[in-house]
Amino acid sequence: MKTLFQYNWQVRYDWFSWCKTISEEELLKARVGGVGGILQTLFHVVVVEYSWICDLTGHPDIEDKFERQVSLDQVVSLSRKLHPVVSDFVSNWTDTQERQTVTVTVTGQAETFRYGEVLRHVIAHEIHHIGQLSVWAREFGREPVTANLIRRGLFG
Repeated sequence: MKTLFQYNWQVRYDWFSWCKTISEEELLKARVGGVGGILQTLFHVVVVEYSWICDLTGHPDIEDKFERQVSLDQVVSLSRKLHPVVSDFVSNWTDTQERQTVTVTVTGQAETFRYGEVLRHVIAHEIHHIGQLSVWAREFGREPVTANLIRRGLFG
């Protein structure tokens, strides 16, 4: 599981680098599917990952809205700011945490989830949105960031 988080973080920062080659207009353009557009989707990925980890760790969540993070530099900065809390939790993950439970309010209703389920959801959530970014990149004629897990140096 740790490897998949590391994979997601590498791919995310590859997308941040990729975004530096795209006009602000393309980054902010509303698109079909996903969460608005390219930059808003990257913001969403960062915030959702952090929010779930806050639920598991008891850290206070952030109240940031995308409208306050309207530049690539701001979203990258937010990702770097929030990453240590997520990274620390993932790095210190043990199998004994797998079945621990957390109760959160989702759409106004309290629900209970296992920690392992939450972490796998966070991994799948980012992979899902990275796929959407790839579709959008191809729609305007750009090669997307590779989604390949192989050759990323994650297995020593």
